[in-house]
Amino acid sequence: MARRGRPAGDAPRFGPSELVLAGAVARRHYLDGNSKVEIAEEFGISRFQVARILTEARDRGWVKVEITLPGHIDGELSLRLRDALGITDAVVVEAPAQPESASRDEIAGVVAGLLGERVREGQVLGLTWSRTIEAMAGRLERLVPCTVVQLAGSIAVDGASSGTVEVVRSVAAVAGGTALPVYAPLVVEDAATAAALRRQPEIARALDRSESLDVAVVSVGGWGEGLSTVWDAVTAAEREDALARGAVGESSGRLFDAAGRDVTGGFDDRVVGVRLDRLRATPEVIVTAYGVRRAEAALAAVRGGFVTTLVVDAALARRLLDLAGTSSS
Repeated sequence: MARRGRPAGDAPRFGPSELVLAGAVARRHYLDGNSKVEIAEEFGISRFQVARILTEARDRGWVKVEITLPGHIDGELSLRLRDALGITDAVVVEAPAQPESASRDEIAGVVAGLLGERVREGQVLGLTWSRTIEAMAGRLERLVPCTVVQLAGSIAVDGASSGTVEVVRSVAAVAGGTALPVYAPLVVEDAATAAALRRQPEIARALDRSESLDVAVVSVGGWGEGLSTVWDAVTAAEREDALARGAVGESSGRLFDAAGRDVTGGFDDRVVGVRLDRLRATPEVIVTAYGVRRAEAALAAVRGGFVTTLVVDAALARRLLDLAGTSSS
């Protein structure tokens, strides 16, 4: 296609020596990162000639720019999701839909990198347990000295290699900081037991320190079979009761509805851990989720106001855009 202001068919022709020059100019600018002024000085031409050569090279297809971020991160989709949801940040990773462990591992690597970016020396970092967060701890290579607090009790999950206490201690060891674990199950037999455990000195110390969190990492699950590790830890009657009261999502044993409002009652008073209001008051909350089946829960978490950074796989991101009324194409 002819350039504006020039009759069709009248595009300038480049002779062999001019092609050599054009190639050299393009390499200096796009590969070596030299400025137009530097290139002009090197080849004895004006910077306006350099600009013209670069424009022609792009227009004629001699230069093709491809942006490929490491870690399978989709930068464009990340920005679109951030803007559509109105959150501080979103990071979307390209990962195969099956097996889910592939998405989990990719997300875990991103979260490990985010902690290296976001946590400052002397801050308080809060962690809960999920398979993603467990995988993140194994991929964490660096972290400044900080206090690492367990935000909720542990839960036994088939196939898990470590529980929350081990994850908290592992992350604190990488940081060379202090670990404040919670030696208790996430969901206990009754409310009285939960209250007694919260008064235990070590558990009380951890929960008290969670009142001054700087950064937290939590995962969001859907309230349904196979979507939440807590689902199997409560009775069938409690599951149905929570569904009847509008629960669509869960994070660290705390339920919320489609608008992000807390769903209390039921087994809520049997949970040993922080409430969602504690996360809402935390400056930086990194939330992970994966799989399109968790889309409603992830969107509800955003609406609930306890997500500042969302880390998800591409399939879930596109579904979230659809639910938010933004085309994912």
